[in-house]
Amino acid sequence: MASAAVSAAARVSALAKPAIRPANPRFSTGPCAKRPGWTIEALSGALVGRSHRAKGPRARLNEVITRSRALLGLPVDWRLGIVPASDTGAVELALWSLLGARGVDVLAFESFSQAWATDIVKQLKLADARVISAPYGKLPDLAQVDFSHDVVLAWNGTTSGVRMPHGDWIPADREGLVIADATSAAFAMTLPWDKLDVATWSWQKVLGGEAAHGMLALSPRAVERLLTHKPAWPLPKIFRLTSGGKLTEGIFAGETINTPSLIAVEDAIDGLRWAEQIGGLPALIARTGANFAAVAEWVGRTPWVDFLAEDPASRSPTAICLKIVAPWFAALPTDAQGAAVKRFVAMLEAEGAAYDVAAHRDAPPGLRVWGGATVQTSDIEALLPWLDWAEAAIAAEHDRAAAE
Repeated sequence: MASAAVSAAARVSALAKPAIRPANPRFSTGPCAKRPGWTIEALSGALVGRSHRAKGPRARLNEVITRSRALLGLPVDWRLGIVPASDTGAVELALWSLLGARGVDVLAFESFSQAWATDIVKQLKLADARVISAPYGKLPDLAQVDFSHDVVLAWNGTTSGVRMPHGDWIPADREGLVIADATSAAFAMTLPWDKLDVATWSWQKVLGGEAAHGMLALSPRAVERLLTHKPAWPLPKIFRLTSGGKLTEGIFAGETINTPSLIAVEDAIDGLRWAEQIGGLPALIARTGANFAAVAEWVGRTPWVDFLAEDPASRSPTAICLKIVAPWFAALPTDAQGAAVKRFVAMLEAEGAAYDVAAHRDAPPGLRVWGGATVQTSDIEALLPWLDWAEAAIAAEHDRAAAE
């Protein structure tokens, strides 16, 4: 009892609040922070009240496509289009349109990749489907993948902080298609286009755009599949990329399947222009890397926290997922750990130090900090002492409770 009381007193003495708060405390993993210097005036040129089929709005939509292609270095023979329902819509459009021609392996290692596995096994009910899974913090055994099958994966596990370290494990002469959910990877990591056939992302991640719209990139092999394979199930209108046996080319030139928000389109263009101005993809990757490096240095010297991703080579620099390893936290049952994290993030929000840094609801209780390119490294650096402060405060509360 006495030692617990001493421990509590020692922690209380260390609870002075940090002197500096992040200038922008928005560390949500989606929607993510707007670009530095963003104001609502960035949307003043939005063609509101216009038909998205009119010449001017259609040109704006096509501008999102052309600037995205150039920024990412998308191969010239790939198609890129804007589709409904954010990254989820883009992934499910690909699954419903392309799968069924051969077996499929799906890598499930966090909540979204598990959702794609559920789509494939329980909704599409594909008989020749394998789910190759791993717990949070790890990648599945990539050596198990059969590339005579189609392969579905998340390039970066947004809810686990685990990413594919490279594309070397994917053969160039694969028979099946590789379909990659790249929503928290695009614009922050180098994607190996020669090892992918489909990539999807949304506007709300690395460039900080508004939500509700997705991007679908298709290789020539994926286009060939669209033209030669007829799925055994009906396709909703918003999933249809072909008509009369031909590709609907307009989708890849700004003629969207459904009505887009022209305010969101303007915001997407603003983010793309900002990325170009600061140096393009290399600058975006460098900014993301600097944010992750600041967190990694802090984790290395902080005993109460660690990365959820076990292998350093597969740690995401965007969706930075952290586990609390302090003895007081480890001793709690899972539901109490969840309550402690809620208390943790509520304290940070009340101080204006950080918003939305709890782990995803499906992940183990912990913290998640977005480190994408729109986040300033100075804000990450200002955040970290506040994480120490909140942990010390909650630990002191537990010490006092143990002493009573």
